[in-house]
Amino acid sequence: MSPAGETATSSTPPRTNAPAHGSSKIKTTPNSRGAAAVSENIDLVGVRVKEVRPWIQRDIQQAKQCKADAMLQALLQRASCAPETKQPELLQKCLKKVLPVCNGQVSAGSTHSSGVGTALKKYISPGVENSFYSPFIEATNIALACLREIKIDGMRAPVSAVDIICQMNDMPMYQNHQTVKSTRKPDGVILPLNSACAPFEDEKDDKHEDNKKDDERDDTKRKVHMAKNAMAKPPAPLPWEDVLACIEFKRKPPGKKQGIKPPLLSSYNVKDYVPTKPEYLPVDHLKAGCPASGPSQTRVTQPASDTAPLISSGLTAAQPSQGGSSSKRKPGDNLQSTAKKSRIEPDEPDVTVQTGLYAAEMFAANLAVKYLINLIIVDDVIWIWYYDRQGTIQSSGINFIQDLPRFMVLLYALQRFELHDWGRNEDFLPLEVEGKQCHEFKIKDEELGEVDLLLHTSHDERVTHYGLQGRATNVIPVTSDALTKKYGNFQDGMMAKIFWGEANRTSEPEILKRVEEIAEAHDTVKDHIPKLLWHHTFTNSTSAIREALGVAEPTTGSRVLYILVFCKLHPITALHGKELFDVWYQCILCHLSLWKEGVYHRDVSPGNLLWYWKDGKRMGVLNDYDLSSLANDQGPRGNERTGTVPFMALDLLSAKAQRGEVKHLYRHDLESFIWVFIWICLHYRKGAILPAELRPLDEWARLDAVACGEKKYFFLGHLRIHYPSDIESYIGVFIVECVEVLRDDANRRSARLDRLMAQGAAEQSSDERPEDIDSFIHMFTDLPSWIELTELSYPSQ
Repeated sequence: MSPAGETATSSTPPRTNAPAHGSSKIKTTPNSRGAAAVSENIDLVGVRVKEVRPWIQRDIQQAKQCKADAMLQALLQRASCAPETKQPELLQKCLKKVLPVCNGQVSAGSTHSSGVGTALKKYISPGVENSFYSPFIEATNIALACLREIKIDGMRAPVSAVDIICQMNDMPMYQNHQTVKSTRKPDGVILPLNSACAPFEDEKDDKHEDNKKDDERDDTKRKVHMAKNAMAKPPAPLPWEDVLACIEFKRKPPGKKQGIKPPLLSSYNVKDYVPTKPEYLPVDHLKAGCPASGPSQTRVTQPASDTAPLISSGLTAAQPSQGGSSSKRKPGDNLQSTAKKSRIEPDEPDVTVQTGLYAAEMFAANLAVKYLINLIIVDDVIWIWYYDRQGTIQSSGINFIQDLPRFMVLLYALQRFELHDWGRNEDFLPLEVEGKQCHEFKIKDEELGEVDLLLHTSHDERVTHYGLQGRATNVIPVTSDALTKKYGNFQDGMMAKIFWGEANRTSEPEILKRVEEIAEAHDTVKDHIPKLLWHHTFTNSTSAIREALGVAEPTTGSRVLYILVFCKLHPITALHGKELFDVWYQCILCHLSLWKEGVYHRDVSPGNLLWYWKDGKRMGVLNDYDLSSLANDQGPRGNERTGTVPFMALDLLSAKAQRGEVKHLYRHDLESFIWVFIWICLHYRKGAILPAELRPLDEWARLDAVACGEKKYFFLGHLRIHYPSDIESYIGVFIVECVEVLRDDANRRSARLDRLMAQGAAEQSSDERPEDIDSFIHMFTDLPSWIELTELSYPSQ
């Protein structure tokens, strides 16, 4: 368990809210699910984010549901000899075939399936939570051994290269995420046999075993591990990259449950599915104590701040990396253990959130993971949880004691999974280069023949993702013989961006193609956009499993994997003073030209403002167009509210905006530029990030949209509280004047709306005319401090 639709070039319309799954749930706000969140990159804006649990909790709240039989059917088909072919009778066929195992009639060497029932009898005995890990693991491993003997037409044989086993854990597991170290403690795990044996000294490879055949040696190894160590805590932490599934146990407290019925022993037969109580694990209650959407993926109704149970999530500071610059960066019982129920553990999350945190670790441990499976067990019911970047799906519960055949079918399918069936992406092959972990990706290319990418995944400059759904962007230093041959060497190297883009959104390569066309006619854009060297779109969509499971609206928010390679750029946060203003202003001019030409960026943040040297001059670059849109895009493209919360305009941080009722205008992006400048000046000194105690705005990165908006309104009226006394005076004056413009503009527009309300008049159109854009720009460019900084940056002009 773990402690601790545009019609004009000047604006973009709100998108239609996606129907919620179940009327009792808080509805997902328009445009929110894929918004750029601080959780996307733990150190994205220099905030060492520990409070990751709210983001996981938000994603769990949005989980879809499917019937257990639909999930079992899908898993069986995946493990069949013809996984792309629909086989509607597969589940019933397999249920019949596993009955001998359920009824104690199968032997695998000295292992007898009658032991499953014996172990389950021990499992149902009263006791605290961790006393029944062992009997469940014992029953599972006996079943796996005996299921190897079951042959079913059309199904694969067990995959010896994976050879799964169930292993007790209940010990801390660690993982580094850039400058942050996580600690999690899953109760049990499913992983390859070799990985399970590795931590145990008494199971090191025995030279006497070398003369045995592979199958014989593996059988012996399995029997030894099952008998000695599968039900023991590992003496050393298991590596997350080896974990195929996590198992989390909960036992309802006394008074909340009836006694668990004993196994049927030798009388199991195939019967219709009987719904469990509850049929699905409740998630609606999570909203009661959650700043539900985390930093930037927001909801209509949320508390204004984090609550105590959400503070700790097992992330602690690790040693800082030494890398240089980077190119980017139903209400119900609270299912706690009886041991924990007697004392309130504010750091103990709901079991569904807890297991979601394990999934986040599993996603982070391997590159471009497609999907994951975890199991939650409460008393005698098991729920299958499926996670991918489109969202989370939970199956209805299976009573694995009274409906043992369905549990056996689940194990039968998983035992026949290749690694890619577990969601591992085999397009990226792990290898070691000069003692460093890397991944190799090769693919045929019409122009270049073969493109080879060596992804330096252990490099200090890699930017990783931590979370469940969304783009899950990773930025990784990359080398390539094919691209070097075509373009030559780049002084600062190349970076690969790997992310899950929304399938029905205009892709980033398509948008960049339009951006490059605009650059030909606008000097403010030319040399100020990222150079896309190569890209590839993977064809498998996340919607396929939802169609198979019968999930409502399976294609809404569907995602596909992209890989893009760019020239490496430098972060704007490395600059200060007039150099910072110079690059920042260049990005504003580029953004303005693109907006007027129908390319709407809509995600202005420090990580998307970069620069490089050209002829002795710093060239500002407006980067990252995967959340951008084009003026001629037709119809809604999912439900994303684009933007990174700490830098979003005040208008977009209201509940109304989060319901999709506020049109995203140019002035919102310009306001974001102002917030970015203020953030950098209050968080960095001469390119170095300040200590946490000297960064007054860190809290903005940990709040939901509405709460962050409240904090930012307060900031506008109380700048003196946070004013950095040690910055250059001309920068300080510039910040003061910009804050004054934002404050006066917000007050003026608020007063106008109040007057309209009092008069009973309808709000005026929010359309933005070209002259409105120019007028808003001049509110800033006419400031004396802006003029002074422009003269300092461009003395010859």
